[in-house]
Amino acid sequence: MKAPARKIKTIPALRLAHFAVCGVIVLLIGIVFGQTLSYDFVNYDDKTYIYGNPLVSSGLSLHGLLRAFVDTQTNNWHPLTLVSHMIDCQLYDLKPGGHHFTNVFLHTIAAVLLFLWLRNIAGKGQSGSDWSSAFVTALFAIHPLRVESVAWIAERKDVLSAVFFFLTLGAYVRYARAPSFGRYLTMSILFAGGLMSKPMLVTTPVMLLLLDYWPLKRIADRKSFWRMTLEKLPLFALSAAASIVAIALQVQSPTSVGQLPLAWRLQNALVTYVTYVWQIFWPVDLAVFYPHPDNQLAWWHVGFAAALLIAITWLVFALRKSRPYLIVGWFWYLIMLLPVIGIVEVGLQGHADRYTYLPHIGLYIALSWLVADLSISLHVGRQVLATAAVVVVVALSACARKQTTYWRNGETLWTHTLAVTKNNDVALTNMGVFLKDHGQFDDALSYFERALAVRSSSEHRHYRLSLAIIFDNVGEVLARKGRLDDAASNFWQAISYRPDYPDAHYNLAVLFFRKGDYDGAIDQFRTTLSIQPNDPGTNAMLANALVQKGLLREAVDHYQKTLESEPESQLALNNLAWLLAAGPDDSLRDGTRAVELALKLNRVTQQNNPFYIRTLAAAYAEAGQFEKAIETAQRASETANGQGQHGLALQIQEETDLYRRHAPLRDQGLTDAKKSR
Repeated sequence: MKAPARKIKTIPALRLAHFAVCGVIVLLIGIVFGQTLSYDFVNYDDKTYIYGNPLVSSGLSLHGLLRAFVDTQTNNWHPLTLVSHMIDCQLYDLKPGGHHFTNVFLHTIAAVLLFLWLRNIAGKGQSGSDWSSAFVTALFAIHPLRVESVAWIAERKDVLSAVFFFLTLGAYVRYARAPSFGRYLTMSILFAGGLMSKPMLVTTPVMLLLLDYWPLKRIADRKSFWRMTLEKLPLFALSAAASIVAIALQVQSPTSVGQLPLAWRLQNALVTYVTYVWQIFWPVDLAVFYPHPDNQLAWWHVGFAAALLIAITWLVFALRKSRPYLIVGWFWYLIMLLPVIGIVEVGLQGHADRYTYLPHIGLYIALSWLVADLSISLHVGRQVLATAAVVVVVALSACARKQTTYWRNGETLWTHTLAVTKNNDVALTNMGVFLKDHGQFDDALSYFERALAVRSSSEHRHYRLSLAIIFDNVGEVLARKGRLDDAASNFWQAISYRPDYPDAHYNLAVLFFRKGDYDGAIDQFRTTLSIQPNDPGTNAMLANALVQKGLLREAVDHYQKTLESEPESQLALNNLAWLLAAGPDDSLRDGTRAVELALKLNRVTQQNNPFYIRTLAAAYAEAGQFEKAIETAQRASETANGQGQHGLALQIQEETDLYRRHAPLRDQGLTDAKKSR
């Protein structure tokens, strides 16, 4: 008698296969992007977002969390992205390897979520769904076009928003299969998180409508379409709000650029759509910045792009019933790119690799599912497909790994960009900035001159900011070389191109300060603040200039404004505490407040700066705590001696004798203009 056949459970084996796919994806990402953990910051937005942004670099705090939702320094509204950078600074300080790790980690999470979501919507038994999902995920994970989003720390918004995007899609699928208020709310919260990471996700409600058509099959006719659209009105409202905020910040920004003629923008948009498709198959000569072609595109180039886009759109529409994934994937690509395709310009670039991060997934899905279906019709064996897929993934991984090496630092990034692009004034300028920051002034000037030669060929107002930036950088280099008059003329030239460019006014003010022209410095610092209100660095420097003019009360106000924006500003903490402790104005002195500020200052600096310890001693004396003043002054003197600052140590010892006589310190170098009248 034969034993009854045993049913073999396939679910554990299937799950094991899914784990294996996820493991391979994680491994590939590690091979391609793991090298970034030893890379530096680059001088392109990393300063704006991280190491030059006091709100972020000071780490995580309640003040920072609140300010992240109203900060405008980056000219974008993505508070969760800023918070993620704050967390990095809290954990890793300004060690770039840690920041790179977070980018790679978030990209890995996004890739795994993409695979799990694809498996969830593909359903069991659909042709090649397992391996199609794996292939789509692999393309997303390691395609060379992903390098910019992952290797560039400032593009944290891409990888973070992707995590929220895929979580939103997953939550929506759960809601669609079993609608409930709780599931809709969960999905909406995740979507809001994505918008607060990168507003480019404003098209997500349309993506959900596409998924309703395929594979969820919730749209069968016009009536169901309008019902599904009505269902998403709250999501459209979130998108509208995020769009309004994003556009308002870009328009009001002092570094905003004018719009090129609409015809130029439309022509470039058509060509860019085709360029991004071509780059899927031929990802070579990739760069961090591609100059805009302006009106230099050939008519046949634009015509071919328009014809190709129309043809593909007609084709996928004609096949919408037999192969619905084609129309979904194609419109996913077209619509998700719409906010950044360049019709409304938010930068100088013609196109950018980072913009394809999520839109390309639609094309990956369409192509992968099409190949899987055709392989069945053409009786192509799975082994052939698997071999081809492995070859493609390995080749793209090798290209991506090579592309990642160009992000080692600013020098390698801009050297490569200049090698693969032409007439790239942005790359020339940033190469010059890198050299300037490393003290190579003559080489920096050479690059700035080349950038001017390129950019001066176009007088369109769109490029006035570029010219202002170049002249401003030339001025900085000349100022560092001691050629102050030449530097001033370049700053004025920058201002002539963009009177609302704050950096030029600020640098001119600093130059006036160096020359002892405090009235000129005050005037330019005030102009800077009229353009960039509440900037902590400008407020602190204006306060310093006001002190030199004896306008102490107004100086105190600006030091306090500095601390409102940057609570741990060492310059403002020290100088304000000193004015309150040792200033000549009886009505301004406040020993208790001075002690509070000086204690905070020394906590921030770990009590290793003799000047700051000296300030604390003066504050204790003004507060009548002379024993603490003596003890603190002695520590300041010892610290100064230990650092070889013997003159400062002798001065502090003289001040200590004053405290022993129970007399507070008065800085004879400070004058009160009000009293001297």
